[in-house]
Amino acid sequence: MKVVYDERYNEVYSSDPAAMPGRIESIYDELRGDYQFVKPKPATEEDLRLIHGENHISSVRKNRRAYDVAVLAGGGAIKAAELALEDEPSFGLIRPPGHHASRNSSWGFCYFNNIAISIEKLRRRDRVSQVLVVDIDLHYGDGTAGIFAGNPDVSYFHVKGQSRKQYLDNFRGYLHAQHDYGIIAVSAGFDRHEEDWGGLLRTEDYLTIGRTIKQYAEREADGRRYAVLEGGYNLEVLGKNVKSLLRGMT
Repeated sequence: MKVVYDERYNEVYSSDPAAMPGRIESIYDELRGDYQFVKPKPATEEDLRLIHGENHISSVRKNRRAYDVAVLAGGGAIKAAELALEDEPSFGLIRPPGHHASRNSSWGFCYFNNIAISIEKLRRRDRVSQVLVVDIDLHYGDGTAGIFAGNPDVSYFHVKGQSRKQYLDNFRGYLHAQHDYGIIAVSAGFDRHEEDWGGLLRTEDYLTIGRTIKQYAEREADGRRYAVLEGGYNLEVLGKNVKSLLRGMT
């Protein structure tokens, strides 16, 4: 497992919870020493245009500080996807998050849709065709779902459940019914944790989720799997939850 990371992700580029001081550092400190870290390159404007319209890109560019970190986040997702194609499970320790960014707008602490950019770049290079996107964040990734709506080659699933058991059963049940994908991409939000906004999952549940992803990928996606950071806001548990997911995925 390789972790895509750049010190610029530590920058506080806005006042929203995803950009809070210490958030990325809390994860980095937990993973340091156990994983190999690799640096990404920023996404190019050509990469951004695979998903976003010119007006949206120009709008984000007006906030130069946020734009510079956001294009690096897009590049981080691309790097994670490319590693996964090389039979190297990977995690993008990136921010800003992206799953609320649609083609021409964004909200929910997002600017560009990192996971969508990474998927479309692989597809345009004919390196993968069928893609499964699983979103474990508390919030529905309306941006990702809308971008790929009607596209028979990309499936999006947001996991739901009123209890821990129902959530995990729904997750396993959905994956069990999916077949023959080229890669599985995970929008990895951790705000459904019992000590975060969602108040539901335990840290060990992310280990179960990671193992389920690994087993599915090895069975139906040639082992190709990667995840990128979305939400998760309690810094006391965030790093432990991420590490639990990564342990399961490897």
